[in-house]
Amino acid sequence: MQSKKKQIILNQTNHYIQKINSGSEFLKKIIQEQTIYGVTTGYGDSCTNTIAEHFHEKLPLNLARFHGCGLGKHFSSEITRAILAVRLCSLAYGFSGIRFELLKELEFLLQNDILPLIPEEGSVGASGDLTPLSYIARTLIGEEKVIFQNQEYQSKQLFQELKHKVFQLKEKESLALMNGTSVMTAIACIVFARTNYLIQLCSRITAMASIALKGNSFHFDELLFSLKPHKGQMQIAEWIRQDLNDTNQTNNYSRLQDRYSIRCAPHIIGVLADALPFFSNIIETEINSTNDNPVICAQTEKIMHGGHFYGGHIAFVMDSMKVQIANLADMMDRQMALLVDEKFNNGLPANLSGCFNTEKYINHGLKALQISVSAWTAEALKNTMPASVFSRSTECHNQDKVSMGTIAGRDCLRVLELTEQVAAGLLIAVKQALELRPDLQLSANIKIMFDNLNKHIAFIEQDRPLEETLRNLIKLIHNEEWKLYV
Repeated sequence: MQSKKKQIILNQTNHYIQKINSGSEFLKKIIQEQTIYGVTTGYGDSCTNTIAEHFHEKLPLNLARFHGCGLGKHFSSEITRAILAVRLCSLAYGFSGIRFELLKELEFLLQNDILPLIPEEGSVGASGDLTPLSYIARTLIGEEKVIFQNQEYQSKQLFQELKHKVFQLKEKESLALMNGTSVMTAIACIVFARTNYLIQLCSRITAMASIALKGNSFHFDELLFSLKPHKGQMQIAEWIRQDLNDTNQTNNYSRLQDRYSIRCAPHIIGVLADALPFFSNIIETEINSTNDNPVICAQTEKIMHGGHFYGGHIAFVMDSMKVQIANLADMMDRQMALLVDEKFNNGLPANLSGCFNTEKYINHGLKALQISVSAWTAEALKNTMPASVFSRSTECHNQDKVSMGTIAGRDCLRVLELTEQVAAGLLIAVKQALELRPDLQLSANIKIMFDNLNKHIAFIEQDRPLEETLRNLIKLIHNEEWKLYV
């Protein structure tokens, strides 16, 4: 996705600062009077352990430290920024019992693009994303590695160079940073944005495949789709109809009805298109919520112990999205198979080979690319098993039902990456197929797309490696190179 970084600026009014600080002030006032989870008690199943007053300020340090057990690859810079922004948004509502200074620390990281190195693995998604978010807490206290201007630093060293003080965590503040759904929600935001573009790209690719196969454009008739009026499905059909612009209505169809991966493309892509507004509402609600425990309401002088750290909604979105995204990979894989197989491609050469001279039998066109597309599709389909049903009882049966939302999010992101790879492979195929049919009349939309692809994909006459071309196309997809539909 194109980098669209915006400056994060906190409300600096006295009224807002006082509202945030009132939570920590209320906490100090009642700390002697009331048992407060994670402030006067241990964490998790250790909530029955009372913590002596002289340990209250050391307790948040220990929480940040003992959760430093993440593994796997580190989250990308894009996702790490999103994690920081989502956590800041939740805490900024003022119901976590923290000081305004803590919000300023997160603002400082975002404004200066100082990104904690956060491992991807180690969260079960309730009690929040404890382990990955602990890397943010330890960054603030100078005990974690960060990326700054493409260089790796220890955060304490970087803060010294920037003349920025290491932060001192007070009661409840490491718990407030860690006890929420911000990692899974950040992943969901990135996946959602890229998926929104992917459905447009799949629609454009389908139109190009239909033209190349000399398909039947009547399959996308406006009246036909008004009779089954799912809004997203109708939109996909309209986009494909715009792209076809009756260019392939030759009344000379090889088949009355095209195969399902072409004919039913609006029905396949449309399921995801129709679900996106619902998913968006859930993601936005989660971002703009206090997903923490305990929740501190200074205005009513009430402390509420609950389970708002639970990531069930995001887990549901991610498990649902990955199924529908994988369906797009499967559809495009079938379109690829039609294009390269001379038994089904309506007169195109086998494997879309562009070699017609004496060397034509030693050139194999897109034979291997079709295998790779099939492999990426198979892997995407394999990863659609819902993570949320694999809840594990953890932490002495205190966390005995957990959301698995972060694992669901990581799975969904992987399915999306694989599907984008399938789309990159199919872009090569549809461009090659259209170039092999120079007699076809292309609509304005498809002509623009074809000319753009021509800059990035050379015609394949002699066999050559395609990895570099594929990697470049994936970058173009992430950068939303083609402005597809208004």
